[in-house]
Amino acid sequence: MLRLWHHTLEDSMSDFPPCPLCASENTYSDGTLYVCPDCAHEWSPDEAADAADTDAQVRDANGNVLEDGDSVVLIKDLKVKGSSTTLKVGTKIKRIRIVGGDHEVDCKTDAGSFMLKACYLRKC
Repeated sequence: MLRLWHHTLEDSMSDFPPCPLCASENTYSDGTLYVCPDCAHEWSPDEAADAADTDAQVRDANGNVLEDGDSVVLIKDLKVKGSSTTLKVGTKIKRIRIVGGDHEVDCKTDAGSFMLKACYLRKC
């Protein structure tokens, strides 16, 4: 009997969005609010919808929305981790691809393929 209850609880929790603060999947609804038991954060369903809309857009250093196929320019010298290569400020990168994760932009340069953060890029 306990096993059936636990299974039902897991099924009901999967319908709720993850916590916007700690990204925990253990959220639940408490009337009109979503609650995260891990960090005790409470938020409204409207906030969850707004957060999903803003997360879907990747913005450059100036706040312009980046899309697949855009051309961008580096606004800062970037040292490539694990290499002696440095991507220089002003380097133009064509045909970027937007991907999920911490480094939102996948691109190819003369120095190779890289995953870059959008905050170091400016749309052309």
